[in-house]
Amino acid sequence: MMNMRESPPRTAAETALVQSFEQRLSDLPGDGEVMAMRDNAAEMLKAGLPTRKVEFWHYTDLRRLLASVPEFDPAASASAIPALLKGSAILPVLNGTAGKPAAIEGVTVVSAAEKLADGGLATALQPSGPEDAVGAINAALVADGWSLDIADGTVVPQPIELQNIQAGGQVHSRFSVALGKGAKATIVERQTGEGGALVSSVADVVVGDGAELLWLVVQEQPDDATQLSQFKATIGRDARLTLFVMNAGGKLVREEVRVEAKGEGGEFKLRGVNLLAGSTHCDVTMVLDHSAPATNSTEVIRNVVTDKAEGAFQGQIRVAQPAQKTDAKMACNTLLLSDEGGFSAKPELEIFADDVQCGHGATVAEIDRNHLFYLMARGVDERTARGLLVKAFVAEIIEEMEDDAIVEALEAKLDGWFAKHG
Repeated sequence: MMNMRESPPRTAAETALVQSFEQRLSDLPGDGEVMAMRDNAAEMLKAGLPTRKVEFWHYTDLRRLLASVPEFDPAASASAIPALLKGSAILPVLNGTAGKPAAIEGVTVVSAAEKLADGGLATALQPSGPEDAVGAINAALVADGWSLDIADGTVVPQPIELQNIQAGGQVHSRFSVALGKGAKATIVERQTGEGGALVSSVADVVVGDGAELLWLVVQEQPDDATQLSQFKATIGRDARLTLFVMNAGGKLVREEVRVEAKGEGGEFKLRGVNLLAGSTHCDVTMVLDHSAPATNSTEVIRNVVTDKAEGAFQGQIRVAQPAQKTDAKMACNTLLLSDEGGFSAKPELEIFADDVQCGHGATVAEIDRNHLFYLMARGVDERTARGLLVKAFVAEIIEEMEDDAIVEALEAKLDGWFAKHG
């Protein structure tokens, strides 16, 4: 249960979620153990969505902000989109149903519906705690997705693109990826579509010892869609995980990152770009556990806020007592382009080891008037000058990507967003 007090009357959204579960239960895949997990998740939903009183949701009152939930639309039809990176192997989920997969050398690909049916995803459906509303919604209602098993030592020759494309209504998808020892892969996760929708998506990732994984998330939902996402990962010994998240759409967006550096010498990098316009509310919340010695992490979040958009970044780094020699640094920097927009940052450190190097910082600023004047004095019009300064603010972390194709693709997304909202 989310709380021990008597729950207030259900909101329209809470009622719709419970009814969706009850109406679709017979159509959802799962063996007995999976169905028991679904029932437990549904009980959490019946207890109510979290409010600001729940610390984990302090900046996103989900009970208030999720005002309504659309019904499932079984007639809705979605199509795969061109890959972000040329030559990618595309694994589409089209309005909640896995499409035709591409064959990928060294990778075993199975639909999540099959994994749910045989109980293979039962344990993964367990919510992380009483505050885990995203996990509960997805566990109760998920119907399909993809499960990838990348063999030991495999260097996947091309990027893999996981497309979650909605066409309205409700879409609940799940991606499960296990990267074997010494394997190496690049995975792109696309979240987009057309129409007012509620989308939940959970990615469960295991990065094996000595493996390297680059995971790119590009979220471009329409202005009337809700996107509730989780990225959960464990990092093995001497393994490397880089996660890049770009949010450039959606009405209500919650992106949760839950990572454990579980093996000695493991490394995690998070780079995030939040492009917020209109009346978007976007919340990126991270919990990072350093559980083993000599693990490293760096997190850099850059936010651009205009119009009446609101955003938040909660970043908690927890260093366990055995995790000596941990090196962890976190920064959140925001550029405000409007007096009506806002952004909240809450970096946290919880350290139980005594031989560590940890730090965090946060800044909020407007465009530097001197820089703007410098460009305009040289004949650059104000709109173009503002665009150049915003791009420079964000491009610094985009350019950390070593692959030129990735840099070009992400900068194209940045240019497209600013052309619309600049």
